[in-house]
Amino acid sequence: MSSQTLISVIIPIYNGSPWINQCFNSILQQQITPDVNLEVCVCNDASQDDTKQLLNYWHTVFQQSSIKLKVIDNESGTPYGVGYAKNKAISISEGTYLCFQDVDDIMMPNRISEQYEKAKILPQDTIIGCQFKRIPENSTNRYTEWANSLPKEKLHIQIYTSHGPTVIMPTWFCHRKVFNNVGGFSEGGKGTPEDLIFFYKHLDLGGKVFRVDQCLLTYTYHLNAATFSVQESTIWKLRLQRLELNVLSNWEKFTIWNAGKQGRRFYHSLSVQHQKKVIAMCDVDVKKVGKAYIPFDPHTRESGTPVDIVHFKDASPPFVVCVKINLTNGEFEKNLLSLHLTENIDYVLFS
Repeated sequence: MSSQTLISVIIPIYNGSPWINQCFNSILQQQITPDVNLEVCVCNDASQDDTKQLLNYWHTVFQQSSIKLKVIDNESGTPYGVGYAKNKAISISEGTYLCFQDVDDIMMPNRISEQYEKAKILPQDTIIGCQFKRIPENSTNRYTEWANSLPKEKLHIQIYTSHGPTVIMPTWFCHRKVFNNVGGFSEGGKGTPEDLIFFYKHLDLGGKVFRVDQCLLTYTYHLNAATFSVQESTIWKLRLQRLELNVLSNWEKFTIWNAGKQGRRFYHSLSVQHQKKVIAMCDVDVKKVGKAYIPFDPHTRESGTPVDIVHFKDASPPFVVCVKINLTNGEFEKNLLSLHLTENIDYVLFS
């Protein structure tokens, strides 16, 4: 008889009492095969509610189903953040595979089995995500549709949008080697996008990304979620830094697609070295086309070199596209398609 494969479910918790029961119940209901064993590894990150008491209760419940519940407590009185909590939970885990779960989300009964089956045949340096549904329904529709339907060949390409990682963190399933290779999550504390930082490092190391095209998770939307502690400007800087390093440094010149607010913000965010590579901005707005954008530095009170604004049909690739997708009733997407360009070669989305 072959030995069992241990899978560690990794859960960071801070004041998780409203969700622990439904989250843990969903783990208990996993339809796993006899060759798989589960352990649940939790970091209780200085919770001030009754999280600790609930964890004590669930230790007994899990034990009755031959599932180990391992808990490490941050007893400092101060929460150190999601990255810290994930690292601590992993430090007490022993599984060959790591299944990441947020305490406010719910696994479908076949989540672990479906992702594990893929993990067995995919390279060990692969982060495996899945499709999900949002609760409440119709919350973050654009984001949900993008994450669930992005073509698989673009999972490692469309990585500069404000949506973040192309497979969302609460759906990640991977071999332990992925975590070891990256070296763990950033422990910058509240407001740190530890998932995006990890995702970028994973890609920089040649890591792969895959999505199981089944809905295997219920992803809860609420204003107390950790994701809302991350400033948009922090995400912007991370995206821009990687874009300049991995894309723009290889381009001799490029066009910014959007002469409006987002395109101008992007131009001003660029290093001087990359600003000099901008040959034009392009747009469809007749009020902008044919004119020039004159950058102005409010600190030095000086104007920069004018940038011509041209119609997108007259613009030269490659493009940095600063237009949000799925917001123009398909008009932008139709215009982009008409140019017969290849993503990641002729253009990148920075929207």
